[in-house]
Amino acid sequence: MYRTGAGGGTRSTLAAMTVDYEYCGFMAEYWDLFRGDTSEWPDRHFFLELIRRNGEPVLDVGCGTGRLLIDLLGQGIDIDGVDVSPEMLDRCRDKADRAGLQATAWEQSVEELELPRRYATIIVPSSSFQLLVDRNAATEAMRRLRDHLAPGGILAMPFMRLWDGDDPQTTMPGDWQDVREVARDDGAVIRRSSRAWFDIAENLEHTEDLYEVVVDGGVVASERHRRDPATRGYRQDEAITLFADVGLEDIEVLAAWTFDEARPDDDPFVVIGRRSP
Repeated sequence: MYRTGAGGGTRSTLAAMTVDYEYCGFMAEYWDLFRGDTSEWPDRHFFLELIRRNGEPVLDVGCGTGRLLIDLLGQGIDIDGVDVSPEMLDRCRDKADRAGLQATAWEQSVEELELPRRYATIIVPSSSFQLLVDRNAATEAMRRLRDHLAPGGILAMPFMRLWDGDDPQTTMPGDWQDVREVARDDGAVIRRSSRAWFDIAENLEHTEDLYEVVVDGGVVASERHRRDPATRGYRQDEAITLFADVGLEDIEVLAAWTFDEARPDDDPFVVIGRRSP
């Protein structure tokens, strides 16, 4: 991540800010601002029904700023969270405090997961598992998730396709492909420009995001976040193998956000597996 400027003015120097986790700096600070109202996102209703069918306690893996964690806590559900980003977790706890809720959320990576409880339902929303681009880390993460299931408990993870069309860009980033602006409470405009490029052979996506704080038409601060690579793609058969290889059973592939069997071209899709009783 690279930052220029500060809230009070613009600087020409570019300084590297090194952290060992993703979702930091402006990305974490303005995460909720860009997401807006998520109360009617379809995965919310899906996970609620999944928990109703399979029971509590629940673990929200990659809980971030608490989109689902705080919502489900407010409905009286016994749910914990875990995330690798302390900055996202700080915002999650602040939001819980403002809502009068006590959020239990640990700062851990999923491939090193070691929590004191076992869960009837573990969810990994927003295709967060795909951020584990290293195959060995993904395998270890699956083992850790399985170990945190209570006997008969289920693991549910959505997966999304990394690109549309037959010929994604495969070498270097091109022009910014997505530019959005949102207003901050103080009237400043936060502009986020995004682009992605792909390695088809390895099924990897590389991304770059530029955040700019604009005041009176001028950029007073900016950060550039490049994740190289950022995300690993999975076909349905590859996702099923992830579950089967760690001994999960009764594996289902569902069309998001339903309980219907997925078709081969469904995107995203949800995979559910159960730990033996």
